[in-house]
Amino acid sequence: MTAAAAPIDPLLLATARIGTFVGKIGLTNATGFFFRRGGRLYLVSSRHVFIDEPSGHHPDRLEIEIHPDADNLADSIGLSVLLYREGLANWRQGRDEGSEIDVGVLEIDPAALPADVAMAAFTPEHLPGPGDDIGLGEPLLIPGFPLGFHDGLHHVPVVRQGSVASPYGWRFQGRGCFLTDARTHRGISGAPVVMRAPGRGALPWLLAGIHSSRLDMGNRDQGVDESLGLNAAWYPDILMTLTEPTAPAVPPGEAAPDAACVPLPA
Repeated sequence: MTAAAAPIDPLLLATARIGTFVGKIGLTNATGFFFRRGGRLYLVSSRHVFIDEPSGHHPDRLEIEIHPDADNLADSIGLSVLLYREGLANWRQGRDEGSEIDVGVLEIDPAALPADVAMAAFTPEHLPGPGDDIGLGEPLLIPGFPLGFHDGLHHVPVVRQGSVASPYGWRFQGRGCFLTDARTHRGISGAPVVMRAPGRGALPWLLAGIHSSRLDMGNRDQGVDESLGLNAAWYPDILMTLTEPTAPAVPPGEAAPDAACVPLPA
């Protein structure tokens, strides 16, 4: 006997599985989420999902798994989106005064989506504001696709739980990010880092950050010392810069010159 299915949390429909490709050749799996500003829809993920020079990762398109029928989550399709047009990157990326920011956004044409698509999206109203107190140890959730693992029947992510592990609003080691202590794996890059926020409407979550990568000590004795279990998450205010309608397209690998990431006050 199984319990009756509960209504799906819209957080799971705001988070998408991403596959990167060169032509028909699959490269990597990652996580992203949808962000809507005005009438424009964006896929947000880590910048290194779109391009990563040190590892030689140069995909030319993404496939984003979406649900074409809101009444049948067992049905899914891959929405293919090109990463380049006429030699310019279709995505936008940013840089602040301290470093590059491992966040990228790719605009999605709403006309390419099925009419009955099951999808949720964060908006600027989901970003932290002056009234949002995010303290040390506050619980966080990170939905994503660790090593590509997910509910293969309903095509939705799994969720990791963690907490704020460095002062929120401070620039950890001078970069526009903070730390979390969730257990993460490859494939979660680009996932939303969220806190419960019942007052945020139909998507009752506060977008506290964007998961980037795990951190570790280069001199750790792997036979004696456990890994740190810490991750970098970028402050989400960068999305307000990267989704400006007038932000220019840039050659791949270059940062948008007007992009900035200003952490919230501590």
